Amino acid sequence: MSELFDYYRPSLTVRGIERRFPARRVFCVGWNYADHIKEMNRENVPEPPVFMKPADALLPGGGEVPFPPRTRDLQHEVELVVALQGGGLNISAEEAMGHVYGYGVGIDLTRRDLQSEVREAGAPWEISKSFDYSAPVSTLRRASSIGHPAKGRIWLAVNGAVRQEADISHMIHKPMNLIAQISTFFELKPGDLIFTGTPAGVSRLKPGDHVTAGIDRVGDVHIRMGRLRA
Repeated sequence: MSELFDYYRPSLTVRGIERRFPARRVFCVGWNYADHIKEMNRENVPEPPVFMKPADALLPGGGEVPFPPRTRDLQHEVELVVALQGGGLNISAEEAMGHVYGYGVGIDLTRRDLQSEVREAGAPWEISKSFDYSAPVSTLRRASSIGHPAKGRIWLAVNGAVRQEADISHMIHKPMNLIAQISTFFELKPGDLIFTGTPAGVSRLKPGDHVTAGIDRVGDVHIRMGRLRA
């Protein structure tokens, strides 16, 4: 019972200040780079799909990721992460950026084999996307310090070899539009995070792999794939 009352709320470090950013919900969007849509054999859609990860799937600052069970094809997806300081329903794109606190670099870890299975069955994506440690995120940079990045290299390397590389300007749906879209379904709140989609180059990870991901002016995050959890 004491563990219940001592429950730890996930939070992220913020560059330049001691206080941490308290994470509330983690929204994710798919199919937001044309090259990734092509490599996944999908078609562009007017609105990208939205799914969620639990906040305790976050791995603040990176570190070791226990290899998840029940997958033979765990893949990496580097993404720009938007952290909100405000919110509401039906936020306009013009007002959206006023609700942004800052930005981070995230890795959306995905059990690709399970994702394919549930997609074929018409089932939700949760078991393929929302597992423990599936959302490493870097230290946040405040928008008051770096502005709102509209361009810059986004990349991910495994054991020193670059696998994903693009520019965040290639996003089909910009952060302002994603905030506006998601707020038509949910009342956004301070502490919410939005993973904004990944470019092409997603590929398989194995235990022992060292992964580094970064975005110009935003930062970088490092993880090491551990052994399969017992």
